[in-house]
Amino acid sequence: MALIVLAADKGAPGVTTAATALGAVWPRPVLLAECDPAGGDLAYRLPSADGGVLNPTRGLLTLGATARRGLTVQQIHEHSQKIVGGLDVLTGLTHGEQAAGLTWLWGPLGRALASIPRADVLADCGRLGAHPEINDLMTEAELVVLFARASLDHVAHLRERLGVLAKGPQIGVVVIADPRQYRSSIDEVRRIVTATGREVAFVGGLAHDPKGAELLRGQWGGRLDRSLLIRTARELAARLATHVRTPERTP
Repeated sequence: MALIVLAADKGAPGVTTAATALGAVWPRPVLLAECDPAGGDLAYRLPSADGGVLNPTRGLLTLGATARRGLTVQQIHEHSQKIVGGLDVLTGLTHGEQAAGLTWLWGPLGRALASIPRADVLADCGRLGAHPEINDLMTEAELVVLFARASLDHVAHLRERLGVLAKGPQIGVVVIADPRQYRSSIDEVRRIVTATGREVAFVGGLAHDPKGAELLRGQWGGRLDRSLLIRTARELAARLATHVRTPERTP
């Protein structure tokens, strides 16, 4: 099915939180893949399906160690884990130095993720720019979603990133917005993005909700479901899903 890249250009607007929230409410089967060459923290942030801890040594690093002669979809499943709530995750590198030996991996990984049958893939690629090799994965995506806060510096970097992104996948923009100025923040960023002349598929929003983000770390009950984070994530997930392939129907 579809590979969807989630990334940012400036600072830490909350891409990993957004990716986890979207995965939790995605309307179809989905795999969350932590593909940030700078390293990630899903293994330490989220509990496993049995309530314990995820194995930080099982994920992208172990996948890379077994995939030098070819990377298959089955290998991705073998190195993935399941977190509380049932979401399948491929945890990432634990620190950026590990990426130095995996510069060859990103293109094959992108092709394998894009070819997973019967499931979409949300690839958290972190901050763009520091590791150009991640572009090899991004070119395999059907949709690249850029996240930014509605601040002057974040929007300025977003505008510059839109200017240098290669043509290819569809581009979407998501504003991590203060609930008190939610619609106005999205409208203002939409106006700025439109003025760049770069064609984008949509400009959407996700609520900045620290309490909801804390609940996402392990409490998947009714309180989380009522949070602004999950409510806006559900709207965003439905919108993103309309921009990518739908499952093939079998006769």
